[in-house]
Amino acid sequence: MGLREKVLVGQNECGVGFDIGNENCVIAAVKERGVDVLLNDESKRETPAIVCFGEKQRFMGSAGAASAMMHPRSTVSQLKRLIGRKFVEPQACEGSDGEVLVRIKYAGGIHTFSIVQIIAMLFAHLKEIMEKNMGMPISDCVIGVPSYFADWQRRAYLNAASIAGLKPLRLIHDCTATALSYGIYKSDFSNRGPTYIAFIDIGHCDTQVCIASFKSGQMKILSHGFDCNLGGRDFDEILLVHFAEEFKQRYGMDVYSNTKASLRLRAACEKLKKILSANVEAPLNIECLMDKKDVEGRIKREEFEKLVSGLLERITAPCKKALADARLSAESIHSIELVGSGSRIPAISKMLVTFFGREPSRKLNASECVARGCALQCAMLSPAFRVREYEDLTVCCSQKASLRRSSSFYLESFYANADVLPLDTSVNIGSFMIGPLKGSHGEKTRVKVRIQLNLHGIVSVDSATLAEDNAHSSVAGEDTGQNAERVKSDFTSVNDHPENDISASLTSAHDMGRERAIKKHKILVNAKIEGGITEVDLTEYKEKEAQLSQQDRIVEQTKERKNALESHVYETRNKLLNTYGSFASDSEREGISMSLQQTQDWLYDEGDDEIENAYDLKLNDLKKVSFFCFTFSNIVPFFLSDDDCLFNSL
Repeated sequence: MGLREKVLVGQNECGVGFDIGNENCVIAAVKERGVDVLLNDESKRETPAIVCFGEKQRFMGSAGAASAMMHPRSTVSQLKRLIGRKFVEPQACEGSDGEVLVRIKYAGGIHTFSIVQIIAMLFAHLKEIMEKNMGMPISDCVIGVPSYFADWQRRAYLNAASIAGLKPLRLIHDCTATALSYGIYKSDFSNRGPTYIAFIDIGHCDTQVCIASFKSGQMKILSHGFDCNLGGRDFDEILLVHFAEEFKQRYGMDVYSNTKASLRLRAACEKLKKILSANVEAPLNIECLMDKKDVEGRIKREEFEKLVSGLLERITAPCKKALADARLSAESIHSIELVGSGSRIPAISKMLVTFFGREPSRKLNASECVARGCALQCAMLSPAFRVREYEDLTVCCSQKASLRRSSSFYLESFYANADVLPLDTSVNIGSFMIGPLKGSHGEKTRVKVRIQLNLHGIVSVDSATLAEDNAHSSVAGEDTGQNAERVKSDFTSVNDHPENDISASLTSAHDMGRERAIKKHKILVNAKIEGGITEVDLTEYKEKEAQLSQQDRIVEQTKERKNALESHVYETRNKLLNTYGSFASDSEREGISMSLQQTQDWLYDEGDDEIENAYDLKLNDLKKVSFFCFTFSNIVPFFLSDDDCLFNSL
């Protein structure tokens, strides 16, 4: 299915996809003419995933990256690695349930934010970029997430999006989005059988692999593999350590003791890594890194590869896992598609060539393929589009259980294999209280429970019903224990299901007998999710975000009015001396010049930090002073702005 085969139903609709990277974010939109990557205010296709708190306002995205050096202790980055993690860092503080909280000095006080709130701020910024590009309010979207994200990390993303005013139609795995953007345009798949493609995404903080099977008009994700602690930043870190040690020996400076110096050296190491991707040797030069000392260094690609040899050896591990789960050999893979910001290191390609026996392909845009796939998925899910049928066999799953109970009980969900979970992630997902059982009259009756893994990859008890019977048959495997009201739902590890990464099975006995139901009653289900936030907290976060957004708007408007006043002073002085000088007498020029100078002095002194209204009043007063010039007994209206300049000689 090509984009020209897509029919747009609504003229003012679009499908939007967000790729929330650890370092940068990309926004893509499906419009009437195709898939476009949206530009930010700096006309860049990638927006830094940074939130910086200034003295009066927040700076996000590119502005946050530019302000990070000025406010290193109030800048939050690496958000993708922080979401869903427990408190481990001394710079952070701990929430009531062990989550990481960020304490920031901002707007004259100390504020504490959860990581969900910080990511919501980033989402709000991306939403603003999106709506500026599209010229209309938009909420529906699809968001890319790593395949290793646990249940409550996914819920955290959904909560953050909700706080920002977004409505995610689906959380889709990064590699699944890449596979969708690959397969939806390709029409030359073989008719002799499925085509197996390995997608390897080496991002800033992680490595993800998926094996996908393609046929004409059809896609199926067979397996996933990942290393959530292997990405481009780890290669940067090794270079940082290398040069920090070198500079300590050569220049006697401890880079780690200075936050700004560490940030500058890290940025220089990242740039050095990119240079080594195309050159066998690269220099490193930083002026006034620390203690007013300039530093320089040099490294060869061969030396760099020796330093990172331990990381390179880990590249093939998720590939082996994905192949094993897909029950395929490396030889059966038809193509390897390599993407991600960290995929450009030549040594990585060499490792993959050795493992798969063929050169990886780089046909897809390494930085934009996830966002494009998310946008396409949004168009497919949105009712505003009619899309030619493309079958994605990677769908959500559900399981039904029939139980015999006489009173309230609960199901408990957890990950069976904790070894594959990210560090600091709880094996518990949550518990679901089912009851009370009205109409059971204290006797055991049949309860049907439907457990679902939805499009977001989140586990929930979708429904529970109670059936009153008019005949009681013997029940095979009936649980006759007096205290058997607790039923454990064993959701396997996040890597066992090819797409949603979780599959469900019940360890309780099922009702296998023959019964005739007379009445069915819906049963109340109360969920208690591990690490989840309450509706009260969510409402509070939304109100807080609205307040902070309003504060940012006020600060920006105040800056605009201050700049308008300053511009008016300089423009009026220039016009008075040149364009309109002959229309004013000496005394008039002197009076206007004095007013301009007084306003300028005020701007750079007590007026440097004023409210918006103060600048408006000064501007109006200044315009009144210079409104009329009296010369040669003629009254000349003296409008100094270009828009309303008009002279009527009498």
